Amino acid sequence: MQEHDIDARTLEALIHTGHDHVFIVDVDGQVLDVSPGSAAVYGMSRESLCATTVYELEARGVLSPSVSLEVIRTGQPAQVMQRTGTGRQVIAEAYPVYASGRLVRVISRSMDMTDLRLLQDEYALLQRRFNEHLKRGGSPASGDALELESLEVRSQVMHEVAHLIKRVAPTDATVLMLGESGVGKTAFARQLHRWSQRCDGAFVDVNCAAIPESLFESEMFGYQPGAFSGAARMGKAGLLEQAHKGTLFLDEIGELPLAMQSKLLKVIQDGYLTRLGDTRSRRVDFRLVVATNQDLAQRVEEGRFRLDLYYRLNVIPVTLPPLRERREDIPGLAERQLARLNERYGMDKVLHPRVWPELMGGDWQGNVRELENWLERAWLSAEGGVIGAPMEERDVASARVSTAASGSSPLATLEEGRSLRETLEAVEAEILGELATRLSSTYAMAERLGISQPSVVRKLRRHGLKIVSRD
Repeated sequence: MQEHDIDARTLEALIHTGHDHVFIVDVDGQVLDVSPGSAAVYGMSRESLCATTVYELEARGVLSPSVSLEVIRTGQPAQVMQRTGTGRQVIAEAYPVYASGRLVRVISRSMDMTDLRLLQDEYALLQRRFNEHLKRGGSPASGDALELESLEVRSQVMHEVAHLIKRVAPTDATVLMLGESGVGKTAFARQLHRWSQRCDGAFVDVNCAAIPESLFESEMFGYQPGAFSGAARMGKAGLLEQAHKGTLFLDEIGELPLAMQSKLLKVIQDGYLTRLGDTRSRRVDFRLVVATNQDLAQRVEEGRFRLDLYYRLNVIPVTLPPLRERREDIPGLAERQLARLNERYGMDKVLHPRVWPELMGGDWQGNVRELENWLERAWLSAEGGVIGAPMEERDVASARVSTAASGSSPLATLEEGRSLRETLEAVEAEILGELATRLSSTYAMAERLGISQPSVVRKLRRHGLKIVSRD
């Protein structure tokens, strides 16, 4: 068999077995060959398409517009959104083929995006209906109650977001998380994974901006032994493989290098990847969730993000509003962070009431992340047990400590074999127990102690105490 026959058969196999719809056109616009699947998208048989030109197809509305004609006019690669004669929407891209410096062929391929757009429209309709239901005074059905676990959601807008995420969680649709840095996109992505049918699989969290471009392919796709200098002796499974049967979360997706965008798109389309240094394809099956604080559509216009990948990712867009637009969530977020810090450092500090106006009125340009960092700094810098207490109150607290140390207070006794923490716990339990017999509610106790009501409830539960009811 001659070499040119092998090349012809190879080309024919590529055209006939590819997932994309392929057109091969000469410099005069004559269609030389198309892939068999093109008939369903463009509404003409393969024979009919090969008997005409892209000029005629564009004039008849079969290709609107023709990406091949754009390449013939400019001599440069082109990419367009195209509507076909059957009413379907496709992303079409075409590339010039030169011989001896002359344009001789144009090869184009297109991907049908109609099903993705229909899913987006269905999601948008669901979101509108849900918002209208809430505006009429409705509320989520009891059977649709949210179990948010680590999330703190009190504002109506975030409840809407959480309910919509729960609706799409059982599907495998790609979710695009949008919002400013620090709004909680990773936390919601984790919650989406918990609600999904893949909750028993891995949740692989990847920050695309944190991996150097030179290492990106080996980290994402893995490598075989000896694939490059310094490679692990046994090879390594990439992050895409680690997410098999689970959820892959790609944060800062807008920072993904262009070369890697092409490779990621192929994995999304085919469901297969090839490690560096390997010749064998491996099946991967994961739910894709991505996040960005950038305008991806603008990056597409700037040529920094692939249009076809953008449409693959923008199936279910979910926008998380900044913290300054949902201030109702601040108290819960602050209480949660305070509880984390107290548990981490083995203390039980509380916020002074004068701190709350600053928390509730802040702009929080860094959103939840900035709020949490502010609270940790305040916690660490607080000299006593009350964060943000005025100087005079700190002096009173210091005086009480000095008095106790002098032995004039019965609370200063440190029993043999009991640590300071155990002694403080016993004193706290005694004070709480005494107040529980005198005051009628945890709110009254909170006001008397100068702490929040949730903190009182948590302390009573820890010590096994309850408000003593009085008839």
